[in-house]
Amino acid sequence: MVVPHHATGARLARHRLADELADLVRPILLADLVAVLAELVGNAVRHADPLPGGVVRVAWRLRWTTEGQHVQLRVTDGGSASGPLMRAASPDAADGRGLHIVSGLASRWGVERDGLGQSVWAEFDPVATARPDLVAAG
Repeated sequence: MVVPHHATGARLARHRLADELADLVRPILLADLVAVLAELVGNAVRHADPLPGGVVRVAWRLRWTTEGQHVQLRVTDGGSASGPLMRAASPDAADGRGLHIVSGLASRWGVERDGLGQSVWAEFDPVATARPDLVAAG
């Protein structure tokens, strides 16, 4: 999906993801996916240039394996001079925790660059994202 390179882009992406995956993934995983997607789109809007047309491209992929569900989120923007960086935030800082949230919720994340911009992705593996209280309930 394509969203505006504006604060509303994160809201549009969150709602679409939640609507499309609500019946396909566990609620706790969906909450993590929504939080991470909001951070990635928010970072693209705040720190990167837009793609042509003033937009950010958002995608997700859900696949099933014998281990369970794997989900990948991907946000593509026009890139920035420095790229995404995890930084230390003081306890009373208003920002600076976004990639720490992504790192804490996702199994792994990374950045890919090409001539058009950059994509920041986050992956969720079933073993890493399984929660004991939900595994038993099944």
